[in-house]
Amino acid sequence: MATVLTVNRTQVESNGTGSRTGIDKRPVNGSVAVRAPGPMRGGLGSGVVDDVIGNRKLHGGDDQAVYAYAREDLDAWAAKLDRELPNGIFGENLTTMGVDVTGAVIGERWRVGTDGVLLEVTSPRTPCKTFAKRLGIAGWIKTFAHGGTPGAYLRVLEPGSLTGGDAVDVVDVPGHGITVGFVYRALLVEKDLLPEVLAADALPDDIKELARRRAAADM
Repeated sequence: MATVLTVNRTQVESNGTGSRTGIDKRPVNGSVAVRAPGPMRGGLGSGVVDDVIGNRKLHGGDDQAVYAYAREDLDAWAAKLDRELPNGIFGENLTTMGVDVTGAVIGERWRVGTDGVLLEVTSPRTPCKTFAKRLGIAGWIKTFAHGGTPGAYLRVLEPGSLTGGDAVDVVDVPGHGITVGFVYRALLVEKDLLPEVLAADALPDDIKELARRRAAADM
């Protein structure tokens, strides 16, 4: 059964430059409220109540309200890196089991938990310096980029509460077939694929604009 193993929320830490970062997320006992946080700049930040977004110029907002990462992918990285990777280590709000996160179609909708939270897949996560510092691995941004398992950002379409052990039910899958993994490859590895992602209307506007510029350049 597809489930949320844990809901993870921030333990605030410094990123070494005097700024806060919200990447240190750890499992929460009990239920956690989720909501649509509004715009990236000027909104509430995270879709997970009492979570922290350190850099609201680049993270958070409705299109990145919740970040999900598969336990199966964490286990694969743990084997490659020969180190323990606890739930939340990649900064994910939801650590899942039995969910094909990389294969999720952009615009796919998940009904989660008894409270009926409705989430919509929007885009892959791309690695940043804060993430690399969190792992403490030289060349981590490039390594993660080529690993092909970025995890997925989600919108909160219907708010409610989530808790570890909640079931995940995929209730709608768009027919265009553009997946999280495909968009990730187009953004970071095979940029000639970018025009194809425009078939996925649920993508954030900034990714669609990037794809349009690439399509225009290829004409």
